[in-house]
Parts: sequence; structure tokens; C-alpha cells
Amino acid sequence: MVDIVPPRPRKGRGAVSNPDGRFEPTTRHAVDDGWGQWEGQWEGVKEDHVPPLRTVVTDERPKRILSRNTSPDVPFDRSINPYRGCEHGCVYCFARPTHAYMGLSPGLDFESRLFAKPDAPALLAEELRAPGYACAPVTLGANTDPYQPLERRRGITRGLLQVLAAHDHPVIVVTKSDLVLRDLDILGPMAARGLVSVGVSVTTLDPDLARTMEPRAASPAKRLGAIRALALAGVPVTALVAPVIPFVNDAEVEGVLEAVAAAGARRANYILLRLPLELKELVAEWLEAHQPGKAKRVMSMLRRSRGGQLYVAEWGTRMRGTGTWAELLEKRFALACRRHGLAFGHADGDGLDCGRFKVPPRPGDQLSLL
Repeated sequence: MVDIVPPRPRKGRGAVSNPDGRFEPTTRHAVDDGWGQWEGQWEGVKEDHVPPLRTVVTDERPKRILSRNTSPDVPFDRSINPYRGCEHGCVYCFARPTHAYMGLSPGLDFESRLFAKPDAPALLAEELRAPGYACAPVTLGANTDPYQPLERRRGITRGLLQVLAAHDHPVIVVTKSDLVLRDLDILGPMAARGLVSVGVSVTTLDPDLARTMEPRAASPAKRLGAIRALALAGVPVTALVAPVIPFVNDAEVEGVLEAVAAAGARRANYILLRLPLELKELVAEWLEAHQPGKAKRVMSMLRRSRGGQLYVAEWGTRMRGTGTWAELLEKRFALACRRHGLAFGHADGDGLDCGRFKVPPRPGDQLSLL
């Protein structure tokens, strides 16, 4: 019998391990084969001293860039994800299981083996000019963050915004990065024309918790600063307290809402932690590594809020949960929103102006005289 070598947290990474995806034919584990090379390797070794994991980026060339959905509990029917995977490394990210479709792990692979879509702006322009295209707000950041660190050097999100702005197409941006402020020169004028709203995720005000839970995302202070700067530029902002995790950040709900309201947010919304597929094991592993005293209580409360299971993917309840604790959380959130003058609900796409949209011309098309 061999001993499985336990994984160790890595500095700057959210997932503790790199389990094989659900479509893989085999499951691999690091084991001590008895030759002693693992003996005591991690004993007394701090997270900072575990060898770093480098990020690898591969360009992807899709044929289309707009993704469609018919989900009744999300406020948009189309979205764009300029990147697959996300270097922010948020351990709770519900998009992690999608990396299994790439033959990769939803664990460390999701935050270190990324895919970029450099042709996204050109593809978007082509889809907007397709016969019969009907304008409706498009969401940037529905799956992975459009302003993750990779965007600083690739600029794909900025290119998409330039296309949308040039043709007066409304957009909802969802991010937890203050890098969004780089594009205020686009977002400000779009906001003046009723074409944009931004959702900023503020999961916690505790920088230490954020550092382990969302290791490469902007600090809570920077996110509040982003809300403030966006609001001053006239961009409507929704604060997203997502996810709420029992016994980890749920006690902060009222404090977070007070802070985002003071920064200038107009609306707020929350999502109870969702654990689809491989995320169940990844979050449980993270809790044992970083919140060992709370791990069992967290998972127990999630089961009580999901009908005895860790996740139930039912429309209408998957975002909020059910049961006494979930109902109390919703009442607390609604009351705090009223107290601080925040509308309670999704990022506001209903108020965006779809009537301004202009179809992008094809190369060589006759220019309009209007």
C-alpha cells in the first residue's frame, strides 16, 4: 500500500490541488513510493516556499464569439468571454468545471493554463452585422473575468468595448478588477448614452481572507475605489456580493453593502455559494487548508440550504438556496439594501438603450449620408 502525498497551498493560487477532470479516463495521485523523496518534504514548509506555478497562455481561434443562453434566472441572453480560465484563482468560481471540456483540471489548471481569443473583436463585429441580428445587452464576464491580469497585456476586452461603443451597442460588464478603470475613456461616454452598466464583485472587506480566497484579484480597497471612480464618471454600478459563504463571509453582508453604497453603487445583488461538479471537492479542500475550524459547519449549512445536497441546479433557487438560513440571508440582504438606498437585483440591463444600435458596415459598403 502506498501513501498519497497531500497537496499544499501555493502562494498566489486559489485551488489547493489539480484533480483530473470528470471526462478523463484515469485519476492520478502523487504518492510516496517508499524511496523517501517525499518524506518530510512539506513538514514545516510554508505556503510561500512551495515552488511557484507559472501561467501558460494559448491562443484560441473560435468561429463565433457570442454565447447564447435561455436561463430564466440571469438577466441577459448573450455574453462574451474573451478568455477561458481565470488567473484571479478564486477558489469558489463556478466556471472551474468548464476547464474539464478542454481536457484540463478545474483545479490549478483553471487558473494557470489559460486560453485567449485574440480575434474576438473582429468576430463580434461580424456577428453584429449578421442579417436579422436583434440588439440586446451583451454581458462581458458572465463566465470568467474580462479584466483578469492577462488583459493588461492582451487588451481583448478593450477591443470588444471599442467595437460595441463604435456601434452604440449596450453592454453589461462584470468584474472584480480595478483594471476596468483603464477603459473609463470608453465606458464614460457609453454611460452618457445609456449604453453600459458595470457589476463589481465585492466578496469581503477582509484583505487576508481575500488573499487566500481570491489570490490574484484586486484587493477589497481597490474594488471599492473602482466603484467610486466609475460612479464619479457617471457609470451605473451594481455591487455583487458573490458568493456568500456560510460562516466565512456571510457576517460581512451588511458591512459590504454599507461600503459599496458609500462608494457610489446604485444596486446590489448576491449569490449563495454554488458547488457544481468538481467544485464540491475543490472548495472542501480549500476549507480544510485555510479554514479548518469551519470546514464541516460550512458544508453542513450548504446542505441544509440545498435540500440536503451540496448543490441543486434548479432555476429560481440555484442562486439563493432554500430553507431557514437561506431565507434569513435574503431578508438581511434586502433590509440592508433598503437601509443604504440600494436597489436589490441583477446588474441593470433593462435601462440600457438598444435603440441607438448601428449595424457595423462591411468593408467596401457605401457610407451613409445620415
